[in-house]
Amino acid sequence: MALLSPAISSLARMRQWRIEAWRSHPLDSQREVIQNLVTSAQYTEFGRKHGFTNIYNIKDFKKAVPICEYDDLKPYIERMMSGEQNLLWNSPIHWFAKSSGTTSDKSKFIPISEESLEDCHYKAAKDVLTMYYASNPDSAMLTGKGLVLGGSHTINPVNNEVQYGDLSAVLLQNSPFWGHWLRTPDLEIALMDKWEDKLEKMALQTARENVTSISGVPTWTLILFKRLLEITGKNTIAEIWPDLELYMHGGVSFTPYREQFKNIIGKPINYLETYNASEGFFATSEIPGEEGMLLFTDHGIFLEFMPMGEYGKPAPQTIGLKDIELNTNYALVISTNGGLWRYLVGDTIRFVSKDPYKIIVSGRVKHYINAFGEEVIVDNSDKAISMACQKTGAIVNDYTAAPIYFSETDNGAHEWLIEFEKQPDSFEIFIKELDAALQSINSDYEAKRYKDIALRLPQVHNMPKGSFNRWLEQKGKLGGQHKVPRLCNERKYLEEILEMRLKAT
Repeated sequence: MALLSPAISSLARMRQWRIEAWRSHPLDSQREVIQNLVTSAQYTEFGRKHGFTNIYNIKDFKKAVPICEYDDLKPYIERMMSGEQNLLWNSPIHWFAKSSGTTSDKSKFIPISEESLEDCHYKAAKDVLTMYYASNPDSAMLTGKGLVLGGSHTINPVNNEVQYGDLSAVLLQNSPFWGHWLRTPDLEIALMDKWEDKLEKMALQTARENVTSISGVPTWTLILFKRLLEITGKNTIAEIWPDLELYMHGGVSFTPYREQFKNIIGKPINYLETYNASEGFFATSEIPGEEGMLLFTDHGIFLEFMPMGEYGKPAPQTIGLKDIELNTNYALVISTNGGLWRYLVGDTIRFVSKDPYKIIVSGRVKHYINAFGEEVIVDNSDKAISMACQKTGAIVNDYTAAPIYFSETDNGAHEWLIEFEKQPDSFEIFIKELDAALQSINSDYEAKRYKDIALRLPQVHNMPKGSFNRWLEQKGKLGGQHKVPRLCNERKYLEEILEMRLKAT
């Protein structure tokens, strides 16, 4: 590996001219991407149905293909998972990235083609590395190993040729052989599906490695850090990995974790944000610590942006890059070389720069909690409340929930404020039923709750009747279309309501 790392480092630096080409000409890159996508898929079942052979420009494409959500593509995906091909994309689909967050399913399965692996995920990863070296020319990152906290890998029982897993696991399973020399832990540990055992084995192995970079969700990374300190008896991560220089994060806001990382690592390192989802690798920070992520425009994904006022309309309109405005929220719509067509990802983004195009992820199109990667949406919480009420004889008037972030001594949790019209037979049982129902509905929440590793039992407050109406009245929003936000990824509303109750007592 000592000989391999400098060679890869040199190759990474040589890619800079390719990045500069699409960075400087993003509109041309996007026109080429959509032309290639439509041409490639014109004889698929989806392409024939929507007349791809008669599409000559972006206007034609938007007219021919409606905005899609997961349920619209689900019939195709189910057939693909049973072995059918040439439905959404023209090359064979043997892999699916398992994700969460749809309104009707516990999990969703995103098709992964060879093109989406090579021309999107892996190409973007190489570009991230190149840009990091451009801003850190003296980096020695590739003289050590990259610690990857990925997901699990499971074979789909429907068809032996079709496999699925968390995106990180799919990427690990398909990465080139030399990639494993630069990464830790070993593949058999990285792909374990029992997180408690996986983290233990990961800690034991990586404590002996020279780790120079880490990528993963902050929640799991902190848990691993704490276990490493227990095993080694060290006070900081820098004592275990003195050459650690980079942490790559994404998926959830890093703001609540920043101070904890600073304290537990024990020395300054670089932090790089990436926007990498099951549907594609969309953006990355060019320079560690800088606001905004550079939007990838030449990576097999055609990008559209839906003004939030269009969301929910029968025929919502989208705009392209040349028409975007800064500091305005847009819902992201994508067409990909994995067979997603005008697909509403569910994320909202905001542009902070036009030259080059840089974005931040501002939230979801619907209320949600995703502080720990659990992706709980309102449909999940509504169903869980209903299930808990059925089990305990309760009737709920209103509720809101927000995260409790990690502290130095405790892991995370969800905090709920619930106002009952009819009290449950047992408040304690109601809490347990609510938690169990949410786990049965949402696989990502279920994973985080496993043996309380990341999330402990929810903390629930039994609110006096009228609490939420008094809060709305105080905000000047009582009546009409104003509603209490069911879920929020920050604690502002929840703490306002709790403070108002405290003052009333």
